Amino acid sequence: MKYVFGPLSSKRLGQSLGVDLLPPKSCTWNCLYCQLGKTRKFVTERQEFFPREEILGEIREALAINKGIDWITFVGSGETMLYKGIGWLIAEVKKLTTTPVAVITNGSLLYLQEVREELLQADAVLPSLNAGSEALHAEIGRPAEGLSFRQHVEGLVTFRKEFKGRLWIEVMLLGGINDSDEALRDLAVVLKEINPDMVHLVLPTRPAPEQEVHLPTHDRIERAISILSEVTTVVHPLKGNMDLRNAPDMLEAVTAIITRHPVQQRELHKAIADCFPGEEYKADDIMRVFMLIGNFKLVDHGGEPYWVMKQGDSGTAEKSGFSS
Repeated sequence: MKYVFGPLSSKRLGQSLGVDLLPPKSCTWNCLYCQLGKTRKFVTERQEFFPREEILGEIREALAINKGIDWITFVGSGETMLYKGIGWLIAEVKKLTTTPVAVITNGSLLYLQEVREELLQADAVLPSLNAGSEALHAEIGRPAEGLSFRQHVEGLVTFRKEFKGRLWIEVMLLGGINDSDEALRDLAVVLKEINPDMVHLVLPTRPAPEQEVHLPTHDRIERAISILSEVTTVVHPLKGNMDLRNAPDMLEAVTAIITRHPVQQRELHKAIADCFPGEEYKADDIMRVFMLIGNFKLVDHGGEPYWVMKQGDSGTAEKSGFSS
């Protein structure tokens, strides 16, 4: 499938079916930690990048194949809300299923009334807030010209007042950058102003293009939870797993996921092995074939091997013939 991938498992969204609305990389920010790499050219104008009917058709097809989905999650290879027409897609998905809809966004366009209105039908919205000051926001997010920190915060505050669903703010905690007591207390002040239902702490566990991106220490993570918990509920999500058991073509499914983010090799091995109960040994052979005929390469991150797409690859893959 071109737009739909997964399902992926996570603590916060359970079994989530992803829907990618953007060509890579279309973004309003150039985040230090972005697993998609650097933003070569900012995109700030909203567009219908792909035909909405095609996207809806893939969602319909995926729902027929995958049972027991907990969430349908709209994301983007960049900033999700750049897709003009996401409101229509959310409304149409709700006609198809009672499965709740989540939207992951950096929140940079929430200052626009039309963007907030399109999101009102979602069941959960997960915007980013990684700093409590203009200087740190600029250092981490490196937004396009004209997108200020105060504008970002005011968009979140306004949306909170209008939105009846769950507002779960994501905070990417970066070692040595935004994990000091001062930075965390500044962030707590802003979070209190926004009043989200919950904060999800996120860690830079996947490879990023910037050398200065590091995991925070355990003590700093605990300190972040302590300080931010003074103003809202804080969740430290556990890493989820891929589920390939219903994939019509395994290589195609794996490519769709890795195009969106790097995958830990042992996580990929487990997902493939789970497709062959009692014959888990097949996973090694399948992974060797995938590395040979796919468009992947291995990179090391924190002593762990990750599968990533070769630079410049579009994410397309030939059929492998492997299915569960």
